[in-house]
Amino acid sequence: MGGEFHKIRRLPPYVFEQVNRRKAELRAAGADIIDLGMGNPDMPTPPHIIDKLVETARKPDVHGYSASRGIPGLRRALVEYYKRRFDVSLDKNREVVVTLGSKEGFANLAQAITAPGDIILAPDPSYPLHHFGFIMAGASIRAVPAETPEAYLSGISRALRYCVPKPTAMVLCYPSNPTGAVCDLDFYRDAVKLAKANDIYILSDLAYNEIYFDEPTPSILQVDGARDIAVETTTLSKTYSMAGWRIGFAAGNERLISALARVKSYLDYGAFTPVQVAACAALDGPQDCVESFRRIYRTRRDILCESFGRAGWDVPVPKASMFAWAEIPPQCGDQRSLEFSLKLMEEAHVAVAPGGGFGELGDRHVRIALVENEQRIRQAARNIKKFLAAEATSAAGLRRTGS
Repeated sequence: MGGEFHKIRRLPPYVFEQVNRRKAELRAAGADIIDLGMGNPDMPTPPHIIDKLVETARKPDVHGYSASRGIPGLRRALVEYYKRRFDVSLDKNREVVVTLGSKEGFANLAQAITAPGDIILAPDPSYPLHHFGFIMAGASIRAVPAETPEAYLSGISRALRYCVPKPTAMVLCYPSNPTGAVCDLDFYRDAVKLAKANDIYILSDLAYNEIYFDEPTPSILQVDGARDIAVETTTLSKTYSMAGWRIGFAAGNERLISALARVKSYLDYGAFTPVQVAACAALDGPQDCVESFRRIYRTRRDILCESFGRAGWDVPVPKASMFAWAEIPPQCGDQRSLEFSLKLMEEAHVAVAPGGGFGELGDRHVRIALVENEQRIRQAARNIKKFLAAEATSAAGLRRTGS
């Protein structure tokens, strides 16, 4: 009876939990931690969405079990969103399922389509679930370098030539978490062509599709023939600042959607009906709140990149998402992401997410979330400037002593 369970043995310690635990300890001791670590939106959910939740929750007939696949009105609202945003027509009964956030949808999709020993191609760096959702389902991950979309697709082509057995699916995530990279429709066309030629599925994570700073980001379902092999997950968490509501979607290939719906039918009865009705209000209602959130994130992005740059830390400007992805400053020598993140929090009182939590190739980077207001971001930059000056002085001293 001793030892860890089989699936637990395949999961490394959650890197972010180590940072969160230390953050809680420092705050308990009175430290003012500027939290740029977790991607938890700090802006309030728009009032018209909350009003619809409250209105619906007062009705006596909405407190029983809901529909695992999602209430028809919400599936219709998502279909209309896809038509409005991407000019893509979906069947709400066959090509859409409501999920408890995109994380649950992606994890249960992995359970639905994966057999022990299957190989899944996934980006590195990438959101941890893109790897460990499949590992928990018994698959093996072939991590493909994803510094850019082009590099990732080239790596996929190479992996397909050498993988035995042939992979079951490839994972895409644009806008990328953690890097903020974006792709265009030509990239999706190439990905669909490659997947069809090799008879594999595409699982596309579109969680940050409405937080873009230049051109609107595309959907893979805009590509002709994509629904033959692709499914896309998305969420209201970031778009409408509804992270704790746990409402997301999967849309696309009918076979994949059917498999996901069947697994979910054994595991849940769907989200609380008033939450689903409020989600309809989000998708069907005024969208000026989405543009407002986008402007706020853009302003924060610009302030962060400019002020951190003046502090001595060059942070590349992301094109989308609520994150910046930055290499560990050269003043900090050969520190890895967890060591650097803990030290930055303890000495500069700024929390970031260790890049190693997103894959081996992320371990010289950190992810910085745009979830504090402008004043707090500027304060973080001032703290970081002092921290980096101290790191540079310490490094110079070590060089002088030959240590």
